[in-house]
Amino acid sequence: MPISDYWFDLPEEQIAQEPLANREDSRMLVVERAGGTFRDERFANIARFVRSGDVIVLNDTRVFPARLFGESETGAKIEIFLVRREGEDSSVWRTLARPARRLRPGKALIFDNGALSAEVLEKFSDGTVSVKFRCEGDLDATIDRIGRTPLPPYIKRSRDEKVDTDRERYQTVYAANRGSIAAPTAGLHFTPEKIAEVEVAGAEIAKVTLHVGYGTFEPVRETDDLSKHRVMPEEVSIGEETAELLNRAKAANRRIIAVGTTTTRALEGNVAKNGGRFAAYRGLTDLTITPGYEFRAIDGLLTNFHLPESSLLILVSTFAGRELIMESYRHAVAAGYRFYSYGDCMFVV
Repeated sequence: MPISDYWFDLPEEQIAQEPLANREDSRMLVVERAGGTFRDERFANIARFVRSGDVIVLNDTRVFPARLFGESETGAKIEIFLVRREGEDSSVWRTLARPARRLRPGKALIFDNGALSAEVLEKFSDGTVSVKFRCEGDLDATIDRIGRTPLPPYIKRSRDEKVDTDRERYQTVYAANRGSIAAPTAGLHFTPEKIAEVEVAGAEIAKVTLHVGYGTFEPVRETDDLSKHRVMPEEVSIGEETAELLNRAKAANRRIIAVGTTTTRALEGNVAKNGGRFAAYRGLTDLTITPGYEFRAIDGLLTNFHLPESSLLILVSTFAGRELIMESYRHAVAAGYRFYSYGDCMFVV
């Protein structure tokens, strides 16, 4: 199946640039797989769509401020986006740099008037750059202090525009474990009150951790055979208590509802490694979901609207059926839904 089968037209004005004043005020498109239908709803009513006995699984990763603005040794402005740590040296990072052409091995970079510095180690053919950081004190704490929220490029912020609300709003209210360079955006709609309402409706809450990496958003480059596309491995952690809860739910034929494609990848990757059962695990997941994949972990999915021709749209389409999802997306566009990270959501059951 060619990647062009996952294209849709979206007016630029429907790409949400700011979060809503209240998280729970998002619109929600409810998509029912069995009947091939969808209808417009509000996320504020999420508890109405939860059954007693459901397990709602959240990804409790915490986004860290992975964008650094600084200067080269010649005074040229440089932006560094932290992608992942390299090897055992915690000060060495693989990064994306802009403009990368100005960087060469051995070049020095300076951030926040010298509070943080870096040396370029190597440039790679995929456009990434390896750098080694130096600072007084703890590196992570320094990055947290001077870094900026790693918003996706379709959310426009100027270099000099410091939007403090992004630090709070591009983060779920239950974020706990630092490590993501992007938010698990389906969870951005929840407030503590909405979580409580879901529990009152009879659902149980479970948490996993998947640190969202660049691979989740890397373009699908293989256009002839999607089965050859691979999403880069990401760090995942599932505790013993969560695994036991999920196994009990499956045994009782209760629904497991994943909040987000990242949660889906964590859960489906886990059962794939363990013969159809959940097990405590800490390590990497390398699962890539493409057409033909058989879902064994989840029964429902809350997710935002994703970019055309993206691995995330392919995942959702594989779960619900491409024709139904693409029809749902066309409806969402026509109905004026807000798209992407700060946008509205869909509930697929």
